[in-house]
Amino acid sequence: MVPLMSEITDKLERGAVPANGLTFSYLACGPEDGELALCLHGFPDSAWTWRYLLPALAEAGYRAVAPWQRGYAPTGIPADGRYQSGALAADACALHEALSPGRAAVIVGHDWGAFAAYGAAAHRPAMWRRVVTAAVPPVSALAEAFFSFDQLKRSWYMFFFQSPLAEAAVGMDDLAFIGRLWEDWSPGYDSSADVEWVKQSLRDPENLSAAISYYRAMFDPTRQVPELVDEQAATMAPTPQPLLYIHGIDDGCLSIDLARTAGKQLTAPSRLHPIVGAGHFMNVERPGEFNAAVLDFLGPAQVRSR
Repeated sequence: MVPLMSEITDKLERGAVPANGLTFSYLACGPEDGELALCLHGFPDSAWTWRYLLPALAEAGYRAVAPWQRGYAPTGIPADGRYQSGALAADACALHEALSPGRAAVIVGHDWGAFAAYGAAAHRPAMWRRVVTAAVPPVSALAEAFFSFDQLKRSWYMFFFQSPLAEAAVGMDDLAFIGRLWEDWSPGYDSSADVEWVKQSLRDPENLSAAISYYRAMFDPTRQVPELVDEQAATMAPTPQPLLYIHGIDDGCLSIDLARTAGKQLTAPSRLHPIVGAGHFMNVERPGEFNAAVLDFLGPAQVRSR
């Protein structure tokens, strides 16, 4: 029997923690002294995307924490206006230091959260024991296949977000644009609950502009920040830890071809796990298979040494 949504969400704690100049709101589950499993969402998404994985990680002994990323309410909007992937990597490392200082952790990232995970893992390798990413392959694989005609068609929204009209278009009809992206990227999945949670994070125009600014920072070199040069470079670097990369076969955002390219570049114990019958948001479409793959790769939480 599939549990009711309330039976899942009621297991999750809510909290907030200062890190990297922001106050991050988060969902959490698991023992306070458990090994940290930091779970990072992407676009257009929210911390609720981890509602199935957090309890599963907790059962394995982890302290599983899923923050709302910078600019996504109820997390604050950064006063410095930084939305580079290097800033996301810096956030992940700062959250680690705030939540579990001096102890290795694991990191799980989906979409923009994957960029953050790659950067954090390469920038501060001693912090992270293992890395799981989904929906955005390592940058080397992404660069190789991104400029194919078929992938450019899928990525049209990235280029549209460079337009000053983007906020107006995405905000129309109570963010109907967000629902259409979920429909296109995860065809056949009932995303109504997920989309409502995203809307709660992005209804304020400042929050919506923040989410779109991730893409503007990616394409605009004038937005690069000298203070983030190391973190930014790390997002492009190979992942030094064992890496599990997960991709939905029916992903309407990034082609499975990119995942296959990534898979050819991975050597054991790193590996690719494609999920049949799932799209971009495979962690909520096929949570049983997704969770099993993650837990099999991470293993049980490491016990804190006394």
